[in-house]
Formats: sequence, C-alpha cells, structure tokens
Amino acid sequence: MTDSQPKPGVIPWPPLIYIAAIVISVALGLFYPLPWIGDLLGDILFAAGWVALFGVAALWFTAIRTMTRAKTTLNPNAVPNHLVTTGPFGITRNPMYLANTLLLIGVGFVSGIAWFLPFAFIAAFATQKVAIEGEEKILAAKFGKKYRDYAKRVRRWI
Repeated sequence: MTDSQPKPGVIPWPPLIYIAAIVISVALGLFYPLPWIGDLLGDILFAAGWVALFGVAALWFTAIRTMTRAKTTLNPNAVPNHLVTTGPFGITRNPMYLANTLLLIGVGFVSGIAWFLPFAFIAAFATQKVAIEGEEKILAAKFGKKYRDYAKRVRRWI
C-alpha cells in the first residue's frame, strides 16, 4: 500500500466494543432490570438463544478455519494477504462481527437480560462505523475490482 492508501487502525475496536456492550448490559441488568417475557414465549426465546449461540460457534469456527486456510490474518487491524470470499464469507462479508452480534442476542435470550438486545444493535452499528467501513476502504484499495465485485455480490451483514 502506498502512502495515499488507507491504513488499518491501531486499536482493536471490535472486541472492545462487544466487551463493553456485555459489561454495560450486565450492569444495567443488575441495577435497572427490564421486564422479560415469561411463559411460553419466554421459553421459545430461551431456545432461540441457544440456537443463536450454536450459530455463533459455527460462524467463529468456520470463519477462522477459512481465513487460516487462505493464509490471511485474523487481526482486524492488519492488512489482509488474501481476499477471502468462500465459506461464511460467501454469505456475509463480516461473519466474525455478525457472530459477535448474535452472541449478544443469544445471551440476552438465554439470560433474560433485555439490555443485551439494544446493545447488540448499538455494538453492531459502532463496529460498522469504527471498523468495517475502514476495513472496506483498505480491501478496496488492495484488491480493487475483485473486492468491489465481491461487495456487490455479498451483503455486509446478512
């Protein structure tokens, strides 16, 4: 990359954003609990939460495996060696960030702490603004048309 091309950041924002969302959700759940849905719908949400958590594990595992096989970095602040478009990257351009968001939703459904739900969307929005948009500029600068074609074909989230 030349001096005029975008450069990756220094602070690993995505993990910090999601950790902050977890801490804030738990703290608010302890000090200012919101009402939760009970009875049958609560049981359905509990089960859906476990399904989401299994989906999180599957997304993390397959994304990491796909990136490792492609011999590219897992570090969100490093410039990737290769454009990965297979595996979960064929469905979403950001499977790891999607998994992190699903983690918050799943934990919210399983724990009954409603604060996880709005903070899942807040964390996803913050991640898009401070990480994804910058990463996309770096990918477009490095991979050019190949990345732009991929971005047209595969959605950012889902």
